[in-house]
Amino acid sequence: MVTVTRAARCTPGAVLGVLADGWSYSSWVVGTARVRAVDSTWPEPGARILHSVGLWPALLDDETVVRGWDAGRSIELQARGWPAGEARVLIEVEPQHGGSGCRIRVTEDADKGPGTAVPRPVRSAVIAPRNVETLRRLIFLAERRAPEQRSS
Repeated sequence: MVTVTRAARCTPGAVLGVLADGWSYSSWVVGTARVRAVDSTWPEPGARILHSVGLWPALLDDETVVRGWDAGRSIELQARGWPAGEARVLIEVEPQHGGSGCRIRVTEDADKGPGTAVPRPVRSAVIAPRNVETLRRLIFLAERRAPEQRSS
């Protein structure tokens, strides 16, 4: 598993609010070109986002499924990206001591398909920088949420 962690100047609720908005998925997930549909039950376990990955005109349609949701702490996803395969992704959010913001941790690794055959160091070399940028985008959105959701 590859883990990337970063601090944010907002409440955990602001981050979890972005995660709970399935339509924002393509704004923060690197490689997702567009969202085609979001189940009305998102982010409850079993709910899906239908998305496309790649660059136009070479887009591949796929989906991400919620494996677990803790409205106060985390979301766990099964992200499909065939033909590469599927990845298990856990995003955890915890408050910083003293109310100065929060810390977000993304843990990801391939768990189905051809991606699992790629040696771990090579997978890590691809996943880590991608998730650094994913976290940057997620924090950018969360820090700009409604003022009542921001920390002081």
